[in-house]
Amino acid sequence: MKALIILAIIATLVGIFLHYKRHNDVKKTGVALATFVAILSLAVLGNLTRQVIPLFMAHIILIVGAWGALIVYLIRDRYYWWVIFSPVVTIGLFLLLEFTTGSGHELM
Repeated sequence: MKALIILAIIATLVGIFLHYKRHNDVKKTGVALATFVAILSLAVLGNLTRQVIPLFMAHIILIVGAWGALIVYLIRDRYYWWVIFSPVVTIGLFLLLEFTTGSGHELM
């Protein structure tokens, strides 16, 4: 599974590089690289939600959707920002749950 994730990261970076070589569009390449870094950051930050498995699974599905939206941006030049930043919702929901119910690790 880790090898598949690493291959997907490398394939995305190669796709962004090839798109730049073909079209020489610095702005689109910069936006694509910044978006890719944001998606990777949200994926790493999503490990916060591991304690609540349904929320973690929803976060993984939203990360895959955000990665797909990045590919759509590279192919069709349509930037779906609401899909790309949708994993923020699961992180926010997790933080809200932690704030309202607590982590369950408090001393009595």
